[in-house]
Amino acid sequence: MVNIDLIEPGMTFADMTLIAHRLPKEYRALRYGVLAHGVGLCDEYPCVRYPEDVEAHGYGGRFEPGMTLCVEAYVGAVGGREGIKLEEQVLITEEGAVPLSHYRYEEDFLD
Repeated sequence: MVNIDLIEPGMTFADMTLIAHRLPKEYRALRYGVLAHGVGLCDEYPCVRYPEDVEAHGYGGRFEPGMTLCVEAYVGAVGGREGIKLEEQVLITEEGAVPLSHYRYEEDFLD
């Protein structure tokens, strides 16, 4: 939810990587491949990378009004029994990112 609130039209993908919510170290090894990606069958353009992955897989670009993205995270520790993957589709507008789903999250999952 933090990352959704950070997205602004015109922001570069690199700037998003710099200010995005950082997973605690114990969860980074199993992180999802991207902070955000376009809607499609796979991680479509644009793919906004975690800081650890920018050098190998990052590229330039900006969030533009009209883009539809999936902002997501997987949180689970190596050797842990459980993890959770949350994904929210958003529309980039002139005012920022607007979630397309109205379904509520379980509050316990957001802490």
